[in-house]
Amino acid sequence: MFIDEVEIYVRSGRGGDGMMHFHREKYVPRGGPDGGDGGRGGNVVLQVQPTMNTLASFQQKSRYVAADGRKGGPNNMTGRSADDLVINVPPGTLVYDLDTGELLGDLVVPGERLLVCRGGRGGRGNQHFATARNQAPRTAERGEPGQERRLRLELKLIADVGIVGVPNAGKSSLLAAVTNARPKIADYPFTTLEPNLGVAVLDIDTSLVLADIPGLIEGAHQGIGLGDAFLRHIQRTRVLIHLLDGLSQDPLADFTQINSELALFDPALAKKPQIVALNKIDLPEVQQRWEDVRTQLAQRGYAAMAISALARTNVRELLWKTVELLKTAPEPEIVETLPVYRPMEDQRAFTIEREADGWRVRGAAIERSAEMTYWEYEGSVRRFQRLMEALGVDDALREAGIEEGETVYIGEYELEWRD
Repeated sequence: MFIDEVEIYVRSGRGGDGMMHFHREKYVPRGGPDGGDGGRGGNVVLQVQPTMNTLASFQQKSRYVAADGRKGGPNNMTGRSADDLVINVPPGTLVYDLDTGELLGDLVVPGERLLVCRGGRGGRGNQHFATARNQAPRTAERGEPGQERRLRLELKLIADVGIVGVPNAGKSSLLAAVTNARPKIADYPFTTLEPNLGVAVLDIDTSLVLADIPGLIEGAHQGIGLGDAFLRHIQRTRVLIHLLDGLSQDPLADFTQINSELALFDPALAKKPQIVALNKIDLPEVQQRWEDVRTQLAQRGYAAMAISALARTNVRELLWKTVELLKTAPEPEIVETLPVYRPMEDQRAFTIEREADGWRVRGAAIERSAEMTYWEYEGSVRRFQRLMEALGVDDALREAGIEEGETVYIGEYELEWRD
């Protein structure tokens, strides 16, 4: 099944917890703090896999979670960092943030990688909190939480040549004639329901990647018929083979209609170099109308060819003409994300809301710090209290009217207010 758009959930790994520990050794009665740091959580990375040409694998699995870092150990031993979670995608994948609609990346080159979620850093062990005044700190950090995101992946096939035309023009027959692709072929419209890729080898040094695009009809750019779901797959092609149905009532009207649909979907498509070929020239009735069709196309500035995909007539000549056109055709369109100015989020900012059973404090820094606090260690709790004072949360709660014994919610944690 050809799948060219999916939604997935990704989450990076949490950092490993730092350790609260003191050195223990015979004849060393006052061993200092030696709790090790936690390891880094795994990143989530998208990587281009050239052997893939569809997003179908994401139909079976849509949730990807990287591993967490390991906890720190005694004797200043740092926990092991988690491996990155690498998710393979086909060339031509556009990556969007599903919630904001922001384009995160356009993955084209084999092996290209995109970091979409950074793993949390490991928490610090108590060795880092020793000072001249506090040489035995009972303070450590838990690992930093990982990041999570919902992504929309959109595939635009990468091919040298796109084969376009009305339904039943013979596009699949042409692809099957010049490549090892085996698209479905039958004598009725809309036989092809998904794009097909094939590689045509002309000689030892020359090959073409061709994409057979399902038949287009009037209104395709608005979703009529097979719709615009497949029009984006010819945006990256460099040359178009416009195949005309020799048995159509009016091949020239078909030609105009398809070009209009391309231009309405994306004006750049109308500017792509085209090779026009009238198919089914092996049939006598097509041979009779060929001269008239060629003359009218010449008047419009197109030097057309007559071929038969079924009988292989002039098929090789069509490919060599395409090769010549490719030499001067522009490079494939690659979406380049322009730098967009976004005000940096103030990590220290927070908000306070009155709830029915207490107060809710929201803010990136304060919630992350709560996640990284060892609540069972008194030293860690005092450190968190000092952070609340430094950020101004304490003063803000007092100004809001908090009273002794009321509950303060920070992230998933419930704290009791003591003034």
